[in-house]
Amino acid sequence: MEIIQISGMVLGLVAVFSEAGLASKYKPLVSLSIGVLIALVGVGVSKEAVMLGIMAGLSASGLWAGTKATMSKTEIIEDRG
Repeated sequence: MEIIQISGMVLGLVAVFSEAGLASKYKPLVSLSIGVLIALVGVGVSKEAVMLGIMAGLSASGLWAGTKATMSKTEIIEDRG
């Protein structure tokens, strides 16, 4: 498994948990945990899998935050226009 695949799965699962009512302050922790779990299952139990999971979880968390920030700025600009 590659980091891009794992990040996509993490992003999707965090979005599902978010819709189910997950508080925003727990999203990075959940993202990190899911990333590590998916990597351990997909790659096998190793230090490399843990590191891959951490990188994927953090990547997904950053992507989520960046997209959210970009969308809110777009909405503000559209309201002014």
